[in-house]
Amino acid sequence: MYAIVDIAGQQFKVEKDQEIFVHRLEGEEGSEVKFSDVMLLDVDGKVSVGTPFVKGASISAKILSHEKGDKVTVFHKKRRKGYQKANGHRQYFSKIQIELIAENEAAAKKETAKAAVKTEVPKAEAVVEKAETVKKAAAPKAKKEATAPKAKAATKKTDKE
Repeated sequence: MYAIVDIAGQQFKVEKDQEIFVHRLEGEEGSEVKFSDVMLLDVDGKVSVGTPFVKGASISAKILSHEKGDKVTVFHKKRRKGYQKANGHRQYFSKIQIELIAENEAAAKKETAKAAVKTEVPKAEAVVEKAETVKKAAAPKAKKEATAPKAKAATKKTDKE
């Protein structure tokens, strides 16, 4: 069982008991967080794809620690000018452990039933609308007035004759 979930603006493929680093989350170490932005859910081979999110699905996780990532050095230089500038940055991360991947079967069944009804109804209406439309007769074309024939272009004379 796995899910693709949106956490702090990034998408992660998560499984139960998996530990991942995400951008810093609000909350104390040891507290529980819940994510409801589940985009894809796979339960024993049955895949549910959300539009954009799967209704009723949620992910529960526990914040294990707040840490800083590795230092990233940004170095700028302009050649032959003596210009050099170095800048460093360390991103804040939260280490979380996925505890539960939950799906709401009742909501999923209702949604699939509604989707089936919605897809059938427009097709039936479309057939009825096509039968009711009648082609209009083509409008008569305007007559062109007779004009004098155009003069032919003069032929080029060559010295080789």
